[in-house]
Amino acid sequence: MKSILRIGSITLTVVVLWSVLVFIGTSEGWWKPMLAPRGDATAFMDAAARLVDSTNTGNVVIAIIDSGSILGVHAVSVGESVDANTVFQVASLSKWITAWGVMALAQSGKLDLDAPVNNYLTRWSLPKGAFDDNRVTVRRLLSHTAGLTDGLGYLGFAPGAAVPSIDETLRHPDADAGINGTIAVGVEPGSEWRYSGGGYAILQLLIEEVSGESFESYMQRVVFRPLGMVHSTFDWRAENGSTLATFYDTDSKATPHMRYSAVAAVSLYSTVSDLVRFVQANLPRKNGEPAGNGVLTPETLREMWKPHASKFSEDIWGLGTTLYAGDNNGGFIVGHDGNRGSPPINSTARLDPHTGNGIVILETGTPLLATRLAGDWVFWETGNVDFFVFTMAVPGMLRLIAYGSLAIFIVVPLLSWLRGRGRHRKSMAD
Repeated sequence: MKSILRIGSITLTVVVLWSVLVFIGTSEGWWKPMLAPRGDATAFMDAAARLVDSTNTGNVVIAIIDSGSILGVHAVSVGESVDANTVFQVASLSKWITAWGVMALAQSGKLDLDAPVNNYLTRWSLPKGAFDDNRVTVRRLLSHTAGLTDGLGYLGFAPGAAVPSIDETLRHPDADAGINGTIAVGVEPGSEWRYSGGGYAILQLLIEEVSGESFESYMQRVVFRPLGMVHSTFDWRAENGSTLATFYDTDSKATPHMRYSAVAAVSLYSTVSDLVRFVQANLPRKNGEPAGNGVLTPETLREMWKPHASKFSEDIWGLGTTLYAGDNNGGFIVGHDGNRGSPPINSTARLDPHTGNGIVILETGTPLLATRLAGDWVFWETGNVDFFVFTMAVPGMLRLIAYGSLAIFIVVPLLSWLRGRGRHRKSMAD
């Protein structure tokens, strides 16, 4: 009996050690290949271009920023050609730009980040529930810590369908299948991070109510025109003259262009060239002008990059910005991704504020190509695995733990039995 307990204890100990080893190895990228030698931006650009060419099923434009300047742009499409000035719908990457609009209002003293958002709203307000709505502040909406449990995910509207107002969308969201979609407080505000598209729909209304302008007009005046983002809009129209990238499914077939009313959350239209300008606006200018390009101050930018939310004890979110991984200098790789499942849209804009290096990718048709490639860039830039890459690696990590544990449960008792048998034979021989 003691022998069985001892073998069981050894087996469990080895399983635990194996599980810890696999977890650490996955989170630290021990077996993750580096796409190019660290520090060689040209080699990374070349490797990224090869990867894009071999995996694209729609269209992709990628730009690499090196020390604040564009190193290169690579574009590929299965259909009509695309380039750095082709307009893409960028999904949730919209939230980073929307956050600039909110922070500009706060910086000018027109709103208080820590005041209840209901203080600023007249056309809609949070429905009464079990929690205190006064704890739903602008800051918490920006950082997805306001306690909203909508899980949005907007379904969108097909060509020719009427698109409702933002007020109506807040009352009756067009939620993806399987999503609750009700914009209400479901957990204690400030208690945890929960990604909420509905929170940014509220911020869209907030901007309109506080500024007295339409959301599009305000963002053009305060953000796009000052930053030189001449192709960017939340209200794309063919008559404006810009070329919209074709939307593709995973079979490289063209799919319809879906429209949204919660545009602040999911429907910025922009180009790689404009988003490069936006990323560069987060850095000091070459002529010595401070970061923010006159729209935001460096102090406001640093506030956006501070940790405001965590998951699994890791800092993952600032104010409108994702904190992908540590930059090894006390800060973070910052930015935002956008991802839609049908049709597949994936976008990313990421920046290392310490080095001025960055990456922008816009694509349709290939699920998660932009996020995966940008994760490779974060690993190449810092040697650290970003939060999204780790999350995507979790299923494989769990399989490796399970298979290894199964092998341990077989091998350790077998080795113990063989060892005991050998001792028994030796004692018989003696």
